[in-house]
Amino acid sequence: MKNQNDPRVERMFSGDRFASLIALATLWAVYAFVFFKIIPLSGGGDVLYVLAGGAALVLLFNTASIFAMLSHYGDDKQHIYGLDLHYLDIMNKNKG
Repeated sequence: MKNQNDPRVERMFSGDRFASLIALATLWAVYAFVFFKIIPLSGGGDVLYVLAGGAALVLLFNTASIFAMLSHYGDDKQHIYGLDLHYLDIMNKNKG
């Protein structure tokens, strides 16, 4: 494999980090949009609290999982992306 300081690793990790944070922001925006659109249809009261609690739990667990993934990828990015780059380099070498 390539050396441990390949700048492509950091670019790949930065791209994945950006995409995951955009996906997370989109998830929050969609949940907020849907929640506010169904408030008039919920009948209020207990139903609204259950919907809000369920949405909060889904958002909490999804947010935690994204940050855990980013932490893991950040700790092991040389191996994760280095392996991808190794095979991409082989593929590009065989093409040309």
